[in-house]
Amino acid sequence: MSRNYKFHNPDATYFVSFAVVDWIDVFTKNEYKNILVESLSFCQSNKGMEIYAWCIMTNHVHIVFRSSEDQPPQLLLGDFKRFTSNQIVEAIKQNPSEGRKEFLLERFKIAASKSSNVKHNQFWRHDNKPIELWSSKVIKEKIDYIHNNPVEAGLVFRPEDYVYSSAADYAGEAGILENVVLAF
Repeated sequence: MSRNYKFHNPDATYFVSFAVVDWIDVFTKNEYKNILVESLSFCQSNKGMEIYAWCIMTNHVHIVFRSSEDQPPQLLLGDFKRFTSNQIVEAIKQNPSEGRKEFLLERFKIAASKSSNVKHNQFWRHDNKPIELWSSKVIKEKIDYIHNNPVEAGLVFRPEDYVYSSAADYAGEAGILENVVLAF
């Protein structure tokens, strides 16, 4: 992995993106997205995650965050991904209305068989591509990119109309997850 894609400064603010294995569209159901939102909220309340911006797309997630406690950002993100992976896979297994259940579980099992450190199901790809954000200008660029993702994907006309992101907060409205709104 490139030196550009590692967490080097534990006190820095980072932009991270991570995707479902094979870029599978799992987050087409709100119940799976809600698992991520609840887990992000837990990380904020209990693990010192300061979230500045976030967005859940159909097959990937973007977050601008920093770790405000002793836990290094890579461990915080690793805990989040491990927990949500298990929770989402279990939710898929238990969901009687999941028409793609067998397909999804098979893909996660195949991905795990190709990984030396995953036993049963690999939900997330291993690459996070953390980018340290060093200036207000760069932070704003990444936040704008995150918030425009649903617009570019044709999901909404305006960023603040997409429920599963922090765009509403930056538009002066209340989103579904509290985050730190930065002034630019």
